Amino acid sequence: MSTGQHDHVQSAAFLGLGLMGQPMVGRLLTAGYQLRVWNRTRSKARQFEEDGILEDTAQAAIEGAEVLVLMLTDGPAVDQVLRSLDLSRTAENALIIDMSSIAPDMARQHASLVNAAGRRYLDAPVSGGTPGAASGTLSIMVGGREQDFEAAASFLANFGTPRYMGESGCGQIAKLANQAVVGITIGAVSEAMLLAKQAGVDIVALREALLGGFAASRILELHGQRIIDDDFEPGGRSSVQLKDLRSVGDLAGALGLDLPISALVASLYSQMNAEHLQLDHSALYLHLRSLNEHHENEET
Repeated sequence: MSTGQHDHVQSAAFLGLGLMGQPMVGRLLTAGYQLRVWNRTRSKARQFEEDGILEDTAQAAIEGAEVLVLMLTDGPAVDQVLRSLDLSRTAENALIIDMSSIAPDMARQHASLVNAAGRRYLDAPVSGGTPGAASGTLSIMVGGREQDFEAAASFLANFGTPRYMGESGCGQIAKLANQAVVGITIGAVSEAMLLAKQAGVDIVALREALLGGFAASRILELHGQRIIDDDFEPGGRSSVQLKDLRSVGDLAGALGLDLPISALVASLYSQMNAEHLQLDHSALYLHLRSLNEHHENEET
C-alpha cells in the first residue's frame, strides 16, 4: 500500500468522480500529487472545488499530466471521453490508465489510439468496491505492455495491489472473471440466507458459522452483513454487475464457451426492477426474496 511517497510522477489527472473515483482521488491528494480532476456532472464533485482541483472540462484537467486515470461508468462513456481529448497536451510519454470496467476489445482499441498519440496505455480495472477504494486495498488487474506496467506500479500502489495480467485487454478479461465469481457468489449467499431465514435459523449466527468454515468468502463477510442489516446503499451498483455479467456472456460466446451459471445469474439481475438496479449488487437478495413472496401470494 502507499506510504504517501511516490517516485518520479508528480502531476496526475483523474476523470470520473463517482463512488469509486472520489475516495481514490482522496488517496492521491494524501500522497501529495499535483492533481487536477473532472466529472461529467460537476454538481456531484463540489467537494473538490474547495481543494481547487476541479476543472470545467476534461481537456483542462489533463493539461501537462504525467499520468491520466479514467474511472468512468462504462465503455461508451470511456470511449466518448477518451476520443474527445487532445492527448498531445499531456506530458510527453504520459501514462493513460483506464481503471473503468469496459469490454476487452474496446481496451485494445484504446491502446492503439493512445499509442498512436505517442502515449502509453494500461487497462487496469479494480475489485474491492468502495471500502477498498477508501482504504487503498483494491486488487488492480492490469493489461498492457509489461514495461508500462512496471513504470506505473508505484503510482497504482496508492490504490492497492497491482498485478500484471498480460497484454492490452487482459486486465479487463481478469475483471470479467472476477465479476463472474462475485455475481455467482452473491447469488449463493442470498439463497443461503433466504433458505435459513425461512426455516427459522438465526441468520446472524449462520453468517458467523459459515465464516468459520469452507463457505467463508469476502462476499459472505460484507454482503452477508448487508443482508442482515437490510442495507443496500450502493457500493457497486446492481446495474454495473448486470453490465459486467453481460460482458462475460459476450466474451464466452466469442470464445465458443457455454457458461450456464453466469448466464443464469445475469438473467436474475436482468429481472430486477429499476429501483433495485440502482442499489448495491447485493440487492439481488431483494429480488430473490420478492420472487418467493410472489410465489407465496400465488399459492394463497
